[in-house]
Amino acid sequence: MIYSFLQNGDCAVTVQFKNEISKEVNACVTSLSDIISKKKIKGVVELVPAFNCLTVFYDPCVISSKGLIKILSAIIKTIKVGDSRPATLYKIPVCYDDKFALDMDSVCAHTGLDRRQVIDIHTSCDYLIYMLGFLPGFAYLGGMDSRIVTPRLEEPRLEIFEGAVGIGGEQTGIYPVASPGGWRLIGKTPVRVYDKDKENPILYKAGDYIRFYEIDYAEYQRIEDLVKSGDYQVEAEEVVL
Repeated sequence: MIYSFLQNGDCAVTVQFKNEISKEVNACVTSLSDIISKKKIKGVVELVPAFNCLTVFYDPCVISSKGLIKILSAIIKTIKVGDSRPATLYKIPVCYDDKFALDMDSVCAHTGLDRRQVIDIHTSCDYLIYMLGFLPGFAYLGGMDSRIVTPRLEEPRLEIFEGAVGIGGEQTGIYPVASPGGWRLIGKTPVRVYDKDKENPILYKAGDYIRFYEIDYAEYQRIEDLVKSGDYQVEAEEVVL
């Protein structure tokens, strides 16, 4: 396993794995993050996983950089590339109705597929959450079928509605809050993947998976009402990968 340590200022160390975006490398990041969390290492304040690295923030008054790196090195030696690991698969409903799928026509034009084909392909994959970033709860998903790859908008929108599901190049994802954005919108989920009022505001974490499934507008409205009343539970299952 290839890795190195980078010192980030006085209170953070980044563990850099092989410089590539792949499930294998990301699994190393996720495994390391999980083990550190379980060990509850004194002085470790926060963990920030990314595509191929993990940044560990620490309190220098509790643990030194040298001491932390020694502990991290020992943990990394216990990680075996290719080992199976538990993850949570979240099943997210998406309405691909015209009122939400503002860019479906351009996706169809670019890919040469019709609307039905785009939806079927988009809902056929289990997407790995490589990392969270950009916005609270914005998941960078891997595994999208190359047949629906579509470039981002030439001019980003100033505001995209909360819950929008879009395609940006080789990736797809959910806008957790209203924000500017340049991804092409193909649907909307009534699920709040980020809720600032909850103890754990973000539904999922890096290393988990998302599976989209299609709902019609009537079902969208039903789930939306349940979400507003706090009576909706996202379907999820534990998987070993």
